[in-house]
Amino acid sequence: MLRTSWFVLLLLLSPAFAQEPETRRDSIIVTGTYAPIPLEESERQVRTFDTRALSLVTNTLADFLQLDSSLDLRQRAPNGVQGDLSIRGAGFGQTLVLLDGLRLNDVQSGHHNLDIPVPLEALTRIEVLKGSGSTLYGSDAVGGVVNLITKSPERTEFRVRTALGSFGTNQQRGDLSYAAPKWAQQLTFSRDFSTGFIQNRDYRNLSLASRTSLNTAAGQTSVTLATNDRPFGAEQFYGDYNSWERTRTWFASARQSLGSKTEAAFAYRRHTDLFVLYRNRPQDFTNRHTVDSYQGAIRRTEDLGLNTKLFYGAEVYRDAIASNNLGVHDRARSAPYVALDIRALRRFSFSVGLRDEIYGAFNHEVSPSFAAGYWLAPAWKLRGSVSRAFRLPTYTDLYYHDPRNIGSPGLRPERAWSYEGGIDFNAGGRVRAGLTVFQRRERDGIDYVRATVDEIWRATNFQSLRFTGVEANLAVRLAPSHEFEWQYTHLNGAQAALAGRLSKYAFNYPVHSGVATWQGALPGGIVTRTRIGVLKRLGRDVYGLWDVYAAAGQRHRIRPFVQLSNLTNTSYEEISRVAMPGRSILGGVELLVFRSR
Repeated sequence: MLRTSWFVLLLLLSPAFAQEPETRRDSIIVTGTYAPIPLEESERQVRTFDTRALSLVTNTLADFLQLDSSLDLRQRAPNGVQGDLSIRGAGFGQTLVLLDGLRLNDVQSGHHNLDIPVPLEALTRIEVLKGSGSTLYGSDAVGGVVNLITKSPERTEFRVRTALGSFGTNQQRGDLSYAAPKWAQQLTFSRDFSTGFIQNRDYRNLSLASRTSLNTAAGQTSVTLATNDRPFGAEQFYGDYNSWERTRTWFASARQSLGSKTEAAFAYRRHTDLFVLYRNRPQDFTNRHTVDSYQGAIRRTEDLGLNTKLFYGAEVYRDAIASNNLGVHDRARSAPYVALDIRALRRFSFSVGLRDEIYGAFNHEVSPSFAAGYWLAPAWKLRGSVSRAFRLPTYTDLYYHDPRNIGSPGLRPERAWSYEGGIDFNAGGRVRAGLTVFQRRERDGIDYVRATVDEIWRATNFQSLRFTGVEANLAVRLAPSHEFEWQYTHLNGAQAALAGRLSKYAFNYPVHSGVATWQGALPGGIVTRTRIGVLKRLGRDVYGLWDVYAAAGQRHRIRPFVQLSNLTNTSYEEISRVAMPGRSILGGVELLVFRSR
């Protein structure tokens, strides 16, 4: 009865409040395509979140990732301290995370892919590509891609924010921006501390970032520098241990346009991981890992006329790790690509691409893709796509060992074909709806398996894994400043026989997932947002979470806000045997110190 009541509550309360609609007809996407296009022109399923418009009624990146039913954020701690992101049932290592189109994924372990170096204030929007993205981005983009996008400030301003809340939570954030005709500078910081909702679940999360933009005769230049430091108590995170962990990230990137057709980009990322199995006895088992990653890209666009564009370029990568547990390793790879895009706006679109990623001595992975869209009528559009993806094993998959887990140096890359088809309806932006059917067929999938509960988990290749699913969404703009949205995703997984062995990660996916949100402006300039999420994971009980946010609107210089999380005080686990907090409250104020006109 409890399971049924949560889904009933989701349906009844979902026409429930938006400061600004999250997606608009004029939204421009750069994820899932080689050049920016209007969102409605995309042949792929791409979701966008306007982080600046919703800044007063969200608290962390995790708040945005929980707004889509096909995104499964499996957190070990609140506020994004550590979590794994799955898209359409793919493993957490099969989701690629980007910052302005440059890779953030960690080659040590997919558990660190969401160690985002920049504060939320540095972002202008988040774009999520559902389904394979390896033709565009290479390894890891099997289930989908999350692209965190920054933007040069358009005016000079200084904003600071502070908050206090349950479990000793203490937060401060700030944004200092300067805008001039030829250059712009943005400095952002965030600090999030907590004593923890249970013993050994305390954490500290500190981020600093700088973004510089220059416009010269040579073209536009942008430089990003960022760092993040997050020590946290990891009680039960990796088994029955009172563990402790500290991860640190440094990120630097430069992007240079060379005329109107060519762009070059470079990025460097360093990530360190200090892991202590027993917090009170660090001498028993301590791991230290350091990863250095380099990437470079040159991209060019040719306008062939007749609504046709050709995209081509090349990318290079190098990763190296030094670890007392995993050893010292490095690998390099390179990838040329080419793509053709043809589109007659609001009539039809067609794109085909090919990428060949070369690694090791004689190894390579070819990733083709095909996508098409056709308008049945001004408000109705059909779309479909076929694409191939792959993922190289992480160093943890290959070499890790502890008392409960062991890697396998002979692992093969994961490979998958993805298929999807759907129909979209858009009545001038006031009513939007869509239905998508998709399937992903994996070969040589990587998971940890064992024959009995007493054996050690061992990294192993699976021969066959298949996910089939359906997504449905409806968004209604009830008034200029009110919007209701409902989403539902159903997944069904099928795996080749494991000969009686147990799987650790692959079959922890949501069978049913529903999300309903209402966002709106109330009298007195108050903006509010509520979210109800209901989730049924395979082999586990259904649970639901209800969150509410409210704040003074943008027209106020002093903006009080409040966040109420898990209002029903639900006991739940997103990862087995890792408890999540109950009901909590966070309140504070944002101050607009100054802003230029």
